[in-house]
Amino acid sequence: MIGTGVNGWRSSLTDRIIPYLLQKWLGHYDLAASGGKVVQVHLDNCSYLFDTGPDRLIAAWGIGEGRFSGERDEDRIRKCPIWARPLYHAGHAIPHRFCGGLDINLTAQLGSINGGPFRVLENRAVKTVSSLYFTYWMYALRPNAQKASRVQQGLLMCGRQPEVRAFNN
Repeated sequence: MIGTGVNGWRSSLTDRIIPYLLQKWLGHYDLAASGGKVVQVHLDNCSYLFDTGPDRLIAAWGIGEGRFSGERDEDRIRKCPIWARPLYHAGHAIPHRFCGGLDINLTAQLGSINGGPFRVLENRAVKTVSSLYFTYWMYALRPNAQKASRVQQGLLMCGRQPEVRAFNN
């Protein structure tokens, strides 16, 4: 049973829901094919699963604390090495205004997804304190693929149905 009230909700997220999602993501992700090692990195209010073999993001998540007011470093984003521009952007796995930074949080994302349908849940997450926002990045069967072939995006808010979407990338 999910806890009631904001404190109960946050406790349910950290004690039950996030561990469940981690188990599902790692169960689906084929680490053996990459030859790497999965590490969990915490930065500010966000967490990331990262495969050190091919240096790629597996999943990212955070619990909303309200709109982040820091400025984006547009110059660093432009310099991010994305090899298939302009088709692909240096997309944020976690929206900047939610809590997402740069570096590990930037990944190759189709511009048509990054600038369009992804924004719906991103904007809702930014406006909803104590919401859980996540992305899960799926890779083709090539062991060292750097670009995810699909991405799952989700938003969980207290008292509402989960919203999970999947996109080809």
